[in-house]
Amino acid sequence: MKEYSFDAARTAEELIQWIKDYFAQAGENTKAILGMSGGKDSTVSAALLARALGPERVIGVSMPQGSQSLNDADKICKALGIKMYTVNIGKACEELIAAITEAGEELSHASVQNIPPRVRMATLYAIGQTNNARVVNTCNLSEDYIGYATKFGDGAGDFSVLANLTVTEVLAIGDYLGVPYEWVHKTPDDGLPHSCPDEEKIGFTYAELDIYIRTGKEPEGYVHGNEAEGLKVDKIDRMNKANLHKLLPMPAFGK
Repeated sequence: MKEYSFDAARTAEELIQWIKDYFAQAGENTKAILGMSGGKDSTVSAALLARALGPERVIGVSMPQGSQSLNDADKICKALGIKMYTVNIGKACEELIAAITEAGEELSHASVQNIPPRVRMATLYAIGQTNNARVVNTCNLSEDYIGYATKFGDGAGDFSVLANLTVTEVLAIGDYLGVPYEWVHKTPDDGLPHSCPDEEKIGFTYAELDIYIRTGKEPEGYVHGNEAEGLKVDKIDRMNKANLHKLLPMPAFGK
């Protein structure tokens, strides 16, 4: 088993410098744009970006679907001093689904669920291109490891600040930055329509997953405490293997 320790202060300051270096190459007039869900990842990413670049170079976009709540995204952006757009993607999603249905294809439940994240990414790139802004991928290592990201949806972006940090580490950085506890430590969910908390859905905790990722220590017990559903470690490994295609470069023939 590997030894593991995490220094939130040092990592946060290194991240801030990394962002500065990335944007020094991008150009001094280049901005950063990210989707603001109100969850920990977008909140901590926005806080890091505002600290590194100044809030005037960060754009947040809240993209509720229909009657979805802003989930404090407006309050978070105001507290950080960053500009925010609110774009309701409900009608766009409905019309896209209707157009595909009219063409003769009945979409699967999973396909319907993943349309909103992909519409959100198209929205970010449209606003970002207009404002000379790079799109931030806000996914973290834990969720990427088990495939909790939509390919070409929230899994896309021009650069990522959290991709190599577990949920536990993201929370620690948010606390170090002084982001209000209630914004950093919200119960995580996938943000899809009719979603439920991640840990309730997957049957193990992010704390268990994070320890497994960092040290190799296998979580004890069964998924949802039910022997019939198998061991937690087996499900983690299955999810990781099944979703590697989301993380690896696109296969291409030839050199």
